[in-house]
Amino acid sequence: QVQLVESGGGLVQAGGSLRLSCGASGRTFSNYLVGWLRQAPGKEREIVASISGTDYSTYYTDSVRGRFTISRDFANNTVYLQMNKLKPEDTAVYYCAAHPPGNSQWTDWGQGTQVTVSS
Repeated sequence: QVQLVESGGGLVQAGGSLRLSCGASGRTFSNYLVGWLRQAPGKEREIVASISGTDYSTYYTDSVRGRFTISRDFANNTVYLQMNKLKPEDTAVYYCAAHPPGNSQWTDWGQGTQVTVSS
């Protein structure tokens, strides 16, 4: 099992930036698919971005494409989410999740970090 710990959330004004980090410990997750998901109050959890551990391909939901960038640092077992041009609608709890290749369900989750964007 992989333990995931997020950091980097906080309060920022609209138009600002934050960088979230997802550090992993336990077994190596270098070949895992890693994603950032978010859940706003009263809304369903949605995937924001993901990055493959095999072909390094990335995915972004339409609402963040061009503003957010997901990347991974294999040496430090960390995945980042750089968030620029933040909007109030980006306010949510952001979760890091991962699963090994071949799985279709997230198997490992972080505890979440709050991102609040003020207008």
